[in-house]
Amino acid sequence: MTADNKRPLTLRDVSEASGVSEMTVSRVLRNRGDVSEATREKVLAASKELGYVPNKIAGALASNRVNLVAVIIPSLSNMVFPEVLTGINQVLEDTALQPVVGVTDYMPEKEERVLYEMLSWRPSGVIIAGLEHSDASKAMLEAAGIPVIEIMDTDGKPVDAMVGISHRRAGREMARAIVKAGYRHIGFMGTKMPLDHRARKRFEGFTEVLAKNGIEIEDREFYSGGSALAKGREMTQAMLERSPELDFLYYSNDMIGAGGLLYLLEKGVDIPGQIGLAGFNGVELLQGLPRQLATMDACRLEVGRKAAEIILARLEEPPEDVETQVTLTPKISFGDTLKRR
Repeated sequence: MTADNKRPLTLRDVSEASGVSEMTVSRVLRNRGDVSEATREKVLAASKELGYVPNKIAGALASNRVNLVAVIIPSLSNMVFPEVLTGINQVLEDTALQPVVGVTDYMPEKEERVLYEMLSWRPSGVIIAGLEHSDASKAMLEAAGIPVIEIMDTDGKPVDAMVGISHRRAGREMARAIVKAGYRHIGFMGTKMPLDHRARKRFEGFTEVLAKNGIEIEDREFYSGGSALAKGREMTQAMLERSPELDFLYYSNDMIGAGGLLYLLEKGVDIPGQIGLAGFNGVELLQGLPRQLATMDACRLEVGRKAAEIILARLEEPPEDVETQVTLTPKISFGDTLKRR
């Protein structure tokens, strides 16, 4: 069976792949009955390879579908994703569909577990952050037989449909603005990569443009966990003590950028004359800061809305013909921390 068939896998598929009866497959997957360890391992291996997820509501509904849309995101503490959820909810709130959220903490193995559990309830669609998944997660998505919308990123090939921005392009555009403004001694601060794939792609696009202009990142620092504002302050202080010649600091997100901004304002540093700053995400909460941080919006609300609209269109009878690869275009906001030239 190919992924293009969009037919959900059944016990028979696992039975044929493992060479045992459907009854035995059922016993293994429900962890019931007396089954040898060798047979159990054979069934579980076939199930994982196929991407099969047992149906917890089999026989309960004629359609074998519930009016749920599984939304799988890496974080709820990151202010980026609640705005995506708002966009999804705006589109679905007057329909029979209800979004349910699972959080992965940027961990591939946790994404597998969350996806497995959510698909076992046979949702009507999946909206999942990112294009990078483990082989097991990708197999489950390809075998789900429902609309799958990967969001936030379009630098890659989707399982089914995707909505987001090009993070490499975002990094390139910010680098061009920084170079045009005359900055040459640049430091970078961000989340630990490669687990944050979108931050990694922005960094790749950013350094690509700098290299074309004969500029290299002179200092860099990464963090994980803890208050982003506090981490931004700490990393900025440490970096400038190490590399006082830096004239621009590029942050992988606005929250650590805001921490850096507050630290520099306390020190009386001339911004953007002595040092320029830029972040990413266009977080509205930071509009209350004494200075507006230069940033780039990731089109979060629109990403959520477009993803939900694709789900609805694909569930129509017959399915509506809609664009399934949507790349949105973010714009730079120069704020008060990036010179214009």
